[in-house]
Amino acid sequence: MKVTLLIPTLNEIDGMKTIMPLIKKEWYDQLLIVDGNSTDGTIEHCKQQGYPLYIQQKKGMRHAYGEVWDKITGDIVLTFSPDGNSIPELIPECIKKMKEGYDMVIVSRYAQGAKSDDDDTITGFGNWAFTTMINICHGGHYTDAMVIYRAYKKNLVYDLGLMKDEAFEKEEKLFKTCVSWEPLLSIRAARRKLKIAEIPGDEPARIAGERKLQILPWGAVFLYQVIREMFVNPSTYSRD
Repeated sequence: MKVTLLIPTLNEIDGMKTIMPLIKKEWYDQLLIVDGNSTDGTIEHCKQQGYPLYIQQKKGMRHAYGEVWDKITGDIVLTFSPDGNSIPELIPECIKKMKEGYDMVIVSRYAQGAKSDDDDTITGFGNWAFTTMINICHGGHYTDAMVIYRAYKKNLVYDLGLMKDEAFEKEEKLFKTCVSWEPLLSIRAARRKLKIAEIPGDEPARIAGERKLQILPWGAVFLYQVIREMFVNPSTYSRD
């Protein structure tokens, strides 16, 4: 099983310089950086280092993913934040767990033995609240349903309908934002009763740059998705 390490960036020059040298080439088969039109030198740094780089056309994390998905050559995709929140040394453990036959493995900030140094009161409560709602409403067993740091089978995105704009556009239009697909991925994977595991992983404070989180609009979108998916038949998720 080949592994693609997918790293989204947006003005992460300091994090890239600190974190990327810690990532060993033997941990992955393909490296792909997808950048949201950084203006702080991130793009130039990636080019200087020879990192495979794609500049996204539409704003928003899910568009970043969607625009490069057909360029991914791995059977497993591991999404990783280079801002310091994701610990590189956990990449091999996450991939090893995936190769035990799981559909998705999450590096959980809230599993026993892990902690987040990046949370504040609002984000900590929000992550707990949405994870709890997903578990109660959709049969999940997560401790962290929201985090970007996870690995999953490439085809899962098609099988769960995450490439479809209709899975997001109504709520994004309603709340005037664009979100990532991790929460909906967690919801639909739970509803499909896929084989999911978590490993504990601390979340250090970010190294530099600004947090991209839009608390109110994103929270509204995720709440909308939690409720809407209660009335969606999982058998209707598909690539068509």
